[in-house]
Amino acid sequence: MSGPGFTPQPLPQWRRAVLKIGSSLLAGEGGLDPRHAAGIARFIAESRAKQREVVLVSSGAVAAGRSRVASGGDGLVLRQALAALGQASLVSFWQQLLDAPVAQVLLTHDDLRNRRRYLNARATLRELLRLGALPVINENDTVAVDELKLGDNDNLAAAVASLVDADLLLIATDIDGLYTAHPQRDPDAVPITQVERVTPELLAAAGGAAGVLGTGGMRTKLEAAAKAATAGIATALFCGRDEAVVSALAKDELRGTLVRAQGDRLRARKQWLRHAPASGCLRIDEGAASALHRRGASLLPGGVTGVEGDFRRGDVIEVVSVAGAAPLARGLAQYGADEIRRIVGRHSNNIETVLGFRYGESVIHRDDLVLLEVAE
Repeated sequence: MSGPGFTPQPLPQWRRAVLKIGSSLLAGEGGLDPRHAAGIARFIAESRAKQREVVLVSSGAVAAGRSRVASGGDGLVLRQALAALGQASLVSFWQQLLDAPVAQVLLTHDDLRNRRRYLNARATLRELLRLGALPVINENDTVAVDELKLGDNDNLAAAVASLVDADLLLIATDIDGLYTAHPQRDPDAVPITQVERVTPELLAAAGGAAGVLGTGGMRTKLEAAAKAATAGIATALFCGRDEAVVSALAKDELRGTLVRAQGDRLRARKQWLRHAPASGCLRIDEGAASALHRRGASLLPGGVTGVEGDFRRGDVIEVVSVAGAAPLARGLAQYGADEIRRIVGRHSNNIETVLGFRYGESVIHRDDLVLLEVAE
């Protein structure tokens, strides 16, 4: 869908982005069609050449599965089966378009709500990015009974952007962006280049199969942008069918709609850590306390002197120096209380020897830790 042109504007500075592409840009008569995806793949390759990281949230598994069997119908169970059939084809489709190794990651909303599973998913994605792979994420449609619905990958992409601490959320659509009215029905429709805040009125105007501001999928995209904005992440909506628009992204130029972030993403995350209920406490020595404050380091087991409470991996816990009574930090536990008790005072290299497994070298990673004595 095209309408009046969007004035080019600079993209926010970014090092890591989540890019969501919907099935309307991928599905063809014979399954998955690379016509529009090839341009997206070039943008990903050019971004990676600039030492940037991209995480791809890709629809298209159902369309890919439908091309492999004579299915008929469109029931929920059938769509789940088609998604299972199409996942391998979807990953192969992207691998053929990219030189980078492609990794499939299937998530459900439960993976993002449960703190332990959240940490597991984030650790895996971090490691894939470290290895130079391109994570291709999709909802696990085969088991996500309630969530398998049109547009859900938009909200999944927003959740993934927060999960991986992205700087930017990119949503490729089949329209140019957001308008003041439906561009095909109202000749006076004007492009909305920037949105400062997603309001209830804006969502209502974009809702429905024939929304005032665009087609049926625009509401879910604005919902996703609102969630990303709350986490301090800006969202760019652009037309993935327009080769010039996609090529401009590689030059940090957006020809679409930018939904601005509400504050700093790290500030938003740390504010949550400050106020979330704590499930336990770690006591640490002066060396560890100094490392946290002076170097912004992660908390390693060697600096822990005591464990209080019964908490699990992913719970919020407080950190207290042996020399003080007031908490000096709060963060997410990378290990449960009983596990940390077994590795107290030990070198990180010995974690797997003692526990038989290893989630990482720290008991609280610096990205999951907020210092209470430092003004944010």
